[in-house]
Amino acid sequence: MCSGKAANAAVQQSVQVVRRLCPFRYHSEGVRAFYRSYGTQLTMNVPFVSLHFVVYESAQDLINPSRQYHPLSHVVSGAAAGSLAAAATTPLDVCKTLLNTQTVNATGNVGTHGSVVVQGLTQAVSTIYRCRGIRGYFSGVTARMVFQTPATAISWSVYEFFKFAITTYGPNDDTSSSSIPLPLHASFTD
Repeated sequence: MCSGKAANAAVQQSVQVVRRLCPFRYHSEGVRAFYRSYGTQLTMNVPFVSLHFVVYESAQDLINPSRQYHPLSHVVSGAAAGSLAAAATTPLDVCKTLLNTQTVNATGNVGTHGSVVVQGLTQAVSTIYRCRGIRGYFSGVTARMVFQTPATAISWSVYEFFKFAITTYGPNDDTSSSSIPLPLHASFTD
């Protein structure tokens, strides 16, 4: 068991690590610097997750209408969901990155490269458009898609496998977990 002293020490150690890894930002801006784009992060996550679920369920309706356990259908649907959600929310991710990467300049002001101070999502949107145009909102879209596609494919596959295993060989079954037969092949026509 973890005692209160041990938990307190773990928290204090974590704070020490943050202070050592981010000394300039922590000492010059304080804890608030780590939450500068928190609102933008939430604004990005809600549409990302919403779109992610809608695309996954729609793809499952097309590929696996019987909703049986078919690993390949879960991989394909998950990959499509992650890829499309990542592409669609890239503009918000670019704004979040702009807000996060501002640093304190020599005068003590927060700004990107010591010039423009960007505060909040609205100002980030206008700054990106002014500096890079519409294309600026999609900087890094390929990298985001390359990261999210396999991540969501794996996540959905693991989720669907455990859902299948628990519903098929759940706690009401006398079969031990070590003897769960794994499906080696699943087709879309089963």
